[in-house]
Amino acid sequence: MAVHKLILDNVFDEVCDTLIAIHCTVEDYRLAYLLNNNLGISLKRKSCDLDFDSGKSSFSIFDWEDQKQLITWSLVSNICVKEVYQETKSQSLFNSEYKTTKTFNLVPEKKRVNYFLKIENELSENQEKYIINNILNIPQIATAYSIDSCQLRSKDNLIFS
Repeated sequence: MAVHKLILDNVFDEVCDTLIAIHCTVEDYRLAYLLNNNLGISLKRKSCDLDFDSGKSSFSIFDWEDQKQLITWSLVSNICVKEVYQETKSQSLFNSEYKTTKTFNLVPEKKRVNYFLKIENELSENQEKYIINNILNIPQIATAYSIDSCQLRSKDNLIFS
């Protein structure tokens, strides 16, 4: 009996999307508005946020599907700040709780990044530079730069569909 061996090297290659890190202090809806005006896109808030660890952390997400170029744009927050109640572990008669704030990151290895703009298509270097330059022209944005999403350990957190 003959053995047939299928080699699927190129079939399951990872598709590396264009990922742009954005550092700014504005609210997510304000940043989406500024990007829409400067890039000529139409980001809209999704009805539900990205939810991790059964509601432990949630991240706002805006997206837009460009029907002409068949590209999906997504703006997602990298930082989630939640108030958590914790009990004090003291030996007193009364149990007391206090509020603390915990910070969660969508991509933990990029803790200082406030937002990610993911473009689900690998753009040419000129297109990427053009987009980054337009983002940097927005006065409220401190900096923006491209990140190789294939090199991230937690790249699975950037799968939104």
